[in-house]
Amino acid sequence: MKKALCVGINDYPYDGSDLNGCVNDARSWAELLVNNFGFAGNDVRLLLDAEATKANVVDGLKDLLAGSKAGDVLVFTNSSHGTYVADTSGDEEKYDEALCPYDCADNLIIDDELREIFAPLKQGVSLTVISDSCHSGTVTRAALSDCIPGLRTPDDRRARFLNPALRGDRLLENPWRARQKRKSRYPESKMKEVLLSGSNDREYSYDALIGGTYHGAMTYYALQAIREANYQLTYQQLHTRLSYLLDDAGYPQHPQLEGSAAHKKRLIFT
Repeated sequence: MKKALCVGINDYPYDGSDLNGCVNDARSWAELLVNNFGFAGNDVRLLLDAEATKANVVDGLKDLLAGSKAGDVLVFTNSSHGTYVADTSGDEEKYDEALCPYDCADNLIIDDELREIFAPLKQGVSLTVISDSCHSGTVTRAALSDCIPGLRTPDDRRARFLNPALRGDRLLENPWRARQKRKSRYPESKMKEVLLSGSNDREYSYDALIGGTYHGAMTYYALQAIREANYQLTYQQLHTRLSYLLDDAGYPQHPQLEGSAAHKKRLIFT
């Protein structure tokens, strides 16, 4: 069995926070899986804009994993804003990463919630997670205007990061020293999934006009790398090539590949 859930959200409830390329990203990942990796169209679900509420995304993920068995291939792609939830209760500041669904004014999808959903994954099931959004705890000292789109660059570049202040949430007091809570609890060697994310925790992931079409920069160049390799490359090879392409194109973001060593050496979407 091969199944996928592809989420793309351009429409957000805060003035000036809409994105342009997320829906295109979701459609492009879905088309890639169907046209080049043997996924049946009926087994690739799209959740776009208003459809992509927290409840629908969580239900979609549970449905993605339901009944899976060894040998099955599952894929979850998400293109949206990302944010964090600050934990400032202790001496050492920590934060949870979060995805911003359509109804993010009232709901976020915390990384711990995703971990709980993925926990029942059975041995031998391949799960790939591609997240083209920002999850940073360390860029929050940037001005709010940096997170609001404008015509500051020829490619209409926008950060896929929703500043917690826009939701009325707490900011980290010292973001450069804050630690991601999940990192200390879940080492890569224990991850059941392989995760490719758009940037590290000190950077933005960008949404931009590239090649005449709006996309996430990570998604655009990941798709290019996959095509150039004739759809045959490992996750590690994809990460290496993607990092080069983004740097060559002038995007100050460095994709992160997380997972066990064995998963990183696996051919993509197998």
